[in-house]
Amino acid sequence: MEQIQQFAPFILMFVVIYFFMIRPQQKKAKQEKQFEADLKAGDKIITKSGIHGKIAELAETTVVIETMSGKLKMERSAISMEMSAELNKK
Repeated sequence: MEQIQQFAPFILMFVVIYFFMIRPQQKKAKQEKQFEADLKAGDKIITKSGIHGKIAELAETTVVIETMSGKLKMERSAISMEMSAELNKK
């Protein structure tokens, strides 16, 4: 019985860390993966480095975007889910 009481604070600390740190990160990663999968030609996007453009072509892991200065090929993971959502709200 004493052993359980001795480890109870550690177990409680792990549970708190899981629900406040690990679980939200997993949820966000899942949302970003779904966002990347839902991209389609014609979507307006903003990259994580701040480049604005419109999707011209899609491949499995890459995307070609049209910008004011021409076309750029980049990884799908370089597209910012948050900034692109804000852009499309307007």
